[in-house]
Amino acid sequence: MMDLFRAIGLGLVVLLPLANPLTTVALFLALAGNMNRAQRNRQALMASFYVFVIMMVAYYAGQLVMNTFGISIPGLRIAGGLIVAFIGFRMLFPPQKPHEAPEVKSKTEELEDEPDANIAFVPLAMPSTAGPGTIAMIISSASTIRHSTEFPGWVILIAPVLIFAAVSVILWVSLRSSGAIMRLVGKGGIEAISRLMGFLLVCMGVQFIINGVLEIIHTYPAP
Repeated sequence: MMDLFRAIGLGLVVLLPLANPLTTVALFLALAGNMNRAQRNRQALMASFYVFVIMMVAYYAGQLVMNTFGISIPGLRIAGGLIVAFIGFRMLFPPQKPHEAPEVKSKTEELEDEPDANIAFVPLAMPSTAGPGTIAMIISSASTIRHSTEFPGWVILIAPVLIFAAVSVILWVSLRSSGAIMRLVGKGGIEAISRLMGFLLVCMGVQFIINGVLEIIHTYPAP
């Protein structure tokens, strides 16, 4: 059981900075201002469910996509590292506020015409929570974990589902408690936490690139 808890803890440490539920909370409050309590709770539940589905599809179908398009593991590591590092830089030095993103502006206009519009999938689940960086990280991790000897086979089988479920539950709790979180942390606190997570993502992205380059060197040694 300790191996399972360790795997879940490691997965949450890797995924939560990318998912960044606090940013999604600020986005949720900006978009759901005209909704009643029941509608907000429903959107929170649906967004969490969509995040779980996206992560599961990325984990179990990502390898098939890679094989179909002939993408190697080192190539995925380097590409994923670049995406993660880029997201980290944008969180450290944001060019725009989360509510100013094109997806959010489009959804805001839709909400003005149709107040009951669904905001759960776009932009709350994707790209705010389970965006390109999260998906790239999951696909790359899936390729590594399946050939890992660090954890027993049953842990590798069960842990991903529990990790994705835990991320979804954390997002759901955060969205349900969005008002209290904003009163407690404030916009300044959310920005500070986002910048800290951005720095961690830059470090993770650079390490991904280093691992990909080293894997290429070891796989294709010089003649």
